[in-house]
Amino acid sequence: MSILCCVPVIECVYCLGCSHWLWKKCMYSAGHESESWGLATSDEFDPIPRLCRLILAVYEEDLHNPMWAPPGGYGLDPHHVILKKDYDQTQGRVTPYMIYLDHDNDAVVLAIRGLNLAKESDYALLLDNKLGQTKFDGGYVHNGLLKAAMWVFEEEHEVLNRLLEENPSYSLTFVGHSLGAGVVSLLVLFVLQNRGRLGNIERKRIRCVAIAPPRCMSLHLAVTYADIINSVVLQDDFLPRTTTALEDVFKSIICLPCLLCLTCVKDTFTFEEKKLKDARRLYAPGRLYHIVVRKPLRLGRYPPVVRTAVPVDGRFDQLVLSCNATADHAIIWIQRESQRALDLMLEEDQVMQIPVEQKIVRQKSVVEEHDEEYRAAIMKAASLNIPMSPSPSYGTFHDTAEEGESSTGGSVNEGSPSMWSFKGMKRKWNRFVDRHFPMDDDDSGDMILKKEESSTLLCR
Repeated sequence: MSILCCVPVIECVYCLGCSHWLWKKCMYSAGHESESWGLATSDEFDPIPRLCRLILAVYEEDLHNPMWAPPGGYGLDPHHVILKKDYDQTQGRVTPYMIYLDHDNDAVVLAIRGLNLAKESDYALLLDNKLGQTKFDGGYVHNGLLKAAMWVFEEEHEVLNRLLEENPSYSLTFVGHSLGAGVVSLLVLFVLQNRGRLGNIERKRIRCVAIAPPRCMSLHLAVTYADIINSVVLQDDFLPRTTTALEDVFKSIICLPCLLCLTCVKDTFTFEEKKLKDARRLYAPGRLYHIVVRKPLRLGRYPPVVRTAVPVDGRFDQLVLSCNATADHAIIWIQRESQRALDLMLEEDQVMQIPVEQKIVRQKSVVEEHDEEYRAAIMKAASLNIPMSPSPSYGTFHDTAEEGESSTGGSVNEGSPSMWSFKGMKRKWNRFVDRHFPMDDDDSGDMILKKEESSTLLCR
């Protein structure tokens, strides 16, 4: 009898707990994730709106007679478009893309558009992954996106090599949106492993901008390549935060809010330590730029603020219950808000009337800050001692049907067990730190970043 009397009390406590969690979750804003991040400068953020327009240009059938050009146009010369491939030419291996020779900014640009909701091949590409399926460069990556990246490289590396030989001072820039962002992120990893096929191009000349990327690489890869890859996320965008199996997302597209709510519950009751210790868990790649345009409990959009960091924990790990979660994923909105943000930065610079000498000093200080932030992120990720052994499934994708399953060509020395052991991972991290952060010559024992590595951190 006494036990039955306690049942209403337990129910009340349970209801109060659920109400409290729901209140906190509804009050959670995407702006909270980047509150402690530093503000981006106009110099490093300047390429983002321009690259967004290049992605939009891939959607046009005839660039000489554009039909959906944004205000100000696409900002390109159609005569300098080296090639442009549609779905018929890519055979469903990847979304349409183009290669553009940007003489105004001294860059060879490969731009890949996002997912087409009417194309089954795009769904097949995005869903071609299982948790812990594919290893690459000491970590895990998205299997389908890696296959697409390797296909693009095999198809276009000769064209890229020729353009780089003809323009030896140009940088090689990869940019993509949504599904294309995941492809270019893994394409950069593959390019860095095969620089000999691109004339041994220097690492500092390679750049990547991923607009609204999916989770496509494990934590230490996302941090290690933060000097090359920059990811741009608009406020509440759902894709960089989606930790559930993407197959369930698209199967439940009619009731997507229900699925996102259940995912929020799942993520809330998963300890942060457990997430970080799972080496198979995938994350948004590289340095993150977060465009914040809304504030909680306030209507309308506010002047956009861009924050940037190389976080290890709190890397867009919580879904946001927002009616803008899908709208913020659209490339047209990202282009508009990034342009607004850049215009505000430039106006502020003009008001302050910063002399040229001070601008140069500020750019150098930004590089140094990025160096320190990058070094701290690498050391923090290394200190986690993430094991390569499987752990219980909870996250990004379904478990593999068989243990040890991996795709062909996905990893280096994939069959060596020592490579994926705890000691093997520690040795790889030590080699990486020794290569990029040599010890100073004096007795202080301080680590310093190589100058040629730091020069790539400032995105021009």
